[in-house]
Amino acid sequence: MTAQLKEQRCVSLSNLSDLRLLREHAYIDGRWSSADNRQVIEVTNPFDGSFLGTVPNMGVAETRRAVDAAHAAFPAWAALLPQDRAQRMRRWFELLIENKEDLALLMTLEQGKPITESRGEIDYAASFIEFYAEEAKRVNVESISSHLPNRAMSIRREPIGVTAAVTPWNFPCAMITRKAAAALAAGCTMIVRPATETPFSATALAELAERAGIPAGVFNVITGDPNPVVGELCGNHVVRALSFTGSTQIGRLLLAQGAQTVKKMSMELGGHAPFILFPDVDMDQAIAHAIGAKFATSGQDCLAANRIFVHRDIYDQFIARFADAIEKLRVGNGLDENCDIGPLMHDRAVAKCAEHVEDARAKGARVIVGGKQLGGLFYAPTLLADVTDDMQIYHEETFGPVAPVIPFDSEDEVIAKANDSEYGLAAYLYTSDQSRANRVANALEYGMVALNCVKITGAPIPFGGVKQSGLGREGSRHGLEEFTELKYVCAAF
Repeated sequence: MTAQLKEQRCVSLSNLSDLRLLREHAYIDGRWSSADNRQVIEVTNPFDGSFLGTVPNMGVAETRRAVDAAHAAFPAWAALLPQDRAQRMRRWFELLIENKEDLALLMTLEQGKPITESRGEIDYAASFIEFYAEEAKRVNVESISSHLPNRAMSIRREPIGVTAAVTPWNFPCAMITRKAAAALAAGCTMIVRPATETPFSATALAELAERAGIPAGVFNVITGDPNPVVGELCGNHVVRALSFTGSTQIGRLLLAQGAQTVKKMSMELGGHAPFILFPDVDMDQAIAHAIGAKFATSGQDCLAANRIFVHRDIYDQFIARFADAIEKLRVGNGLDENCDIGPLMHDRAVAKCAEHVEDARAKGARVIVGGKQLGGLFYAPTLLADVTDDMQIYHEETFGPVAPVIPFDSEDEVIAKANDSEYGLAAYLYTSDQSRANRVANALEYGMVALNCVKITGAPIPFGGVKQSGLGREGSRHGLEEFTELKYVCAAF
């Protein structure tokens, strides 16, 4: 790092209460490590481009060392009594809560999301550690009755071994703890490769894990270019399970790479959530929830409402009131307590918003609000009306603050349109008719359906999708099962 960069370091970092939470090294086998080649990756604030720090640009050799460390640490960690693992994890949870303000500040600086959302994510991230600390003591609760005479039969879940997690930039803490807490509770060790854009949330988690007494080699963080690091994690036969959150396109590539070692893979991939409003909805609730479902994390969320289907009887009313609500959203620095919409993560995200809006406009959609870049990495919160199925935004996930609205006339029609997607992660459904709610919820081809609500996630629920939105589940006891294998023993007596 040059002296000039040091001088230009983002001044907001001085607001950290505990400067040791800003770690500019990877964490391997309980040691803070640099890359063998001494190369680094610069991390900047998406709000203004200010310099936050550097992390090592590691490759295959360092990744293998992390795998070896995790492999060496596995027998002792797996042999710990579940309550001993739980006690250390519980302390990890407590440290996240105690350091919430610092962790939220780091997150907003490297990711851009409003500080209020960052605080919420720290609570969310911590909840997975707390939940799985408790589940560690309840891994084996299944029994089997013998179907053969004079036999004693048992089944048990055993930790699969060394695991890996490849996590995204939009939820840089929660996507790590949702995976790592389950793996550690099961008795596995883990290597995390965080997104290049947001490594400091991951290294801060490693710092707190160390303070909590998580042994060396049990939780490792590797930073660097994704190709060599993730390629090694997928191809190394010692890594027995890999969990990935990211795009469907990348998920397909990782599945192909992991197939060479018949690796257990869990995937939380793209989403293209429909948000369906029938004419009997509470309009005030519908508007408030549509804002939350579309514009949280500046629209950079796999659960974001990407296609808003509104019954024609209330279509014009909804467009007018939704436009008013969007115009009130405050765009700016995520550190501003009143900010609603922060910057997008990179130039590609801004360009995709612009591409989708221009394509829709050219094909007949009306731009009611927004529809323009605001400079830097900001795109104006946008409302598109009269979106049709020949537009890019109808079929592609925007991952930005652009809300496309589509009219519909009948229940069968909207079900067909909602299911017209390769994705199947989450769907939102609003109606006061219970019979309709049951019919439509059952007909929607999605792993999660929210009925008259937006907030549905949490540690106890099985998070995941169908079709090309992923494999397996995270959270709940089912998330723990992703890091275990079943063993059956049949004994004669």
